[in-house]
Amino acid sequence: MFHLFPSFLSRIGTLWIVLGVAIAASVAEPTAPLKSVPFTDVQFQDAFWQPRIETNRTVTLPHNIQQCEKTGRIANFSKAAGHMPGNYEGPFYNDSDVYKVLEGAAYCLAQHPDKELEAKVDQIIDEIAAAQRPDGYINSYFQLTGLDKRWTDLNVKHELYCAGHLFEGAVAYAQATGKTKLLDVACKMADHIGSIFGPGKKLGWPGHPEIELALIKLYHYTGEQRYLDLSKFFLDIRGTFLQEGGGRPQYMQAYKPIREQEQATGHAVRAMYLYSGATDVAALTGDEGFTKAMDAIWNNLVTKKMYVTGSIGSRRDGEAFGEDYELPNDTAYCETCAAIGMALWNQRLMLLHKDGKYADIVEREIYNGILSGVSLGGDKFFYVNPLSSQGLHHRQPFFDTACCPSNVVRFLPSIPGYTYANDDKNIWVNQYVTSTAKIKLASGIVTVAQKTDYPWSGDIIMTLSPTTPTEFDLYVRIPGWSRTPKIEVAGKPLEGFSVERGYVKIRRPWKAGDTVKLRLPMPVERVLAYPNIDANRGKVALQRGPIVYCVEAVDNGGRVSNLKLPIDAELTAQMRPELLNGVVVIQAKGFAMDPTEWAGKLYQPTTGVRPVTITAIPYYAWDHREPGEMLVWLP
Repeated sequence: MFHLFPSFLSRIGTLWIVLGVAIAASVAEPTAPLKSVPFTDVQFQDAFWQPRIETNRTVTLPHNIQQCEKTGRIANFSKAAGHMPGNYEGPFYNDSDVYKVLEGAAYCLAQHPDKELEAKVDQIIDEIAAAQRPDGYINSYFQLTGLDKRWTDLNVKHELYCAGHLFEGAVAYAQATGKTKLLDVACKMADHIGSIFGPGKKLGWPGHPEIELALIKLYHYTGEQRYLDLSKFFLDIRGTFLQEGGGRPQYMQAYKPIREQEQATGHAVRAMYLYSGATDVAALTGDEGFTKAMDAIWNNLVTKKMYVTGSIGSRRDGEAFGEDYELPNDTAYCETCAAIGMALWNQRLMLLHKDGKYADIVEREIYNGILSGVSLGGDKFFYVNPLSSQGLHHRQPFFDTACCPSNVVRFLPSIPGYTYANDDKNIWVNQYVTSTAKIKLASGIVTVAQKTDYPWSGDIIMTLSPTTPTEFDLYVRIPGWSRTPKIEVAGKPLEGFSVERGYVKIRRPWKAGDTVKLRLPMPVERVLAYPNIDANRGKVALQRGPIVYCVEAVDNGGRVSNLKLPIDAELTAQMRPELLNGVVVIQAKGFAMDPTEWAGKLYQPTTGVRPVTITAIPYYAWDHREPGEMLVWLP
């Protein structure tokens, strides 16, 4: 093991050379191909998402604030500010949960102004600002346990990770409210970090990535080049040396420089945040090394290491990726934060590559891997999301490590920002939600209104209203699961269209009131797993549109591990408005065999099975009724 210090650096032009790795002292001007339409410019009126987002606002957010108060997370800032006595409470990364909750509050306020909530958030921000040291440093753990130890354990202690969540929360709150007190705290902390780390200064990288993508958000909002430079520094230095404390380089995606990496490895959440930051920098600077690495890692992940629900991270040990095709169902870890991370990363890849396959992954995450992580009531959470259960796995009100509840509270209300993207001239429609968006093009503002019953129906009507008639391209995503899409433009069928990179491009002079009607038939489909996935050999999963299904004991006579789905069984879909806040269920004629029928037998002919009706519900809605077995993959 060895360490680098500034004396090991030599300056050549505008580059620092570190173990043969060139680190730009200043990066190029922005060249990002696309940008997401901001969450502040998109309003949902959706029958599926709006109730969930409202529950997040009225239940999940207050619940998280209450838990942060109850567990001392907020009080830690008051203690660091000298406003109250006492020792630090909880794990050393607790600051991050407060910042994520504040970010969630910002998204909620953008959709639904609330003076009482805003006053509560301002009160918390006052305590955070009071805790900040004159030099800009803020981390309540080190301020209460010993400032002499700050920046000495980057592998473990999450200082840069917590700072990243501060930056994200601060930008979101400024966007939503126009208030900059938390943003001022964030910029002072970022500038403090910049005074410590960088070429000619302290070398190091965060054991838990997050600051890289957060600095890019700070850069976008402030326009300050130094934040982009600092983000790129942390990415460039990673994997070039084993920093003090050793640790597990592969676990932290630091076993080699990022540009040389080709596989998804290590802790799944850390990987997603790191890849998101690298993709941001690639989009802004045109860094082909980062782009090539991200493309290789994505291909490895989605073709060998991703569950059908979009979840990732198969190993409980290290919350990590396994080997290729290592995707067990009952022991799957599938952390909720990792699914959120997949959405964060794939949205960025979509903006970089203008390719709908990445928006497909975002869709898979939001309707399956992420949504399962929070109860319909909004006050209980999964940390782990297995694909089969014996009935002993249930959502919990909170966790000592509360990254998942606080991540959910910020992600759900941010979904409006994933719906549309644009460049200066054209518009991309990425997700289908009843909504109204105001999209700024060089030619003026275009209002896009969607009306749909997605995800239960694939019928979508879009009404476009530019401020003045103008010609531009409208890119309409055709999901990868869609086999026979149909499109009408201004009341006439669009004939002979082609799907390129996941989108249909519609170019025409648009005027107020022009409509695009998209029809995406949603037959129930059997999904097969690649043969190398041992856990799913000889099994099928059920999917309709973007929704992955599971069978639960409560709907199937008290057991599901004894069910068999015939290969030729007719699969029917039916809306059940009274069930689980309204879901489409899938039913089929199948077979079951009870344990008593095996008494004294090791083998027996199939005549021992009995006919049953198999009922499947959306995976996201399981574990809301009687405890019992659950399966995604059926024999």
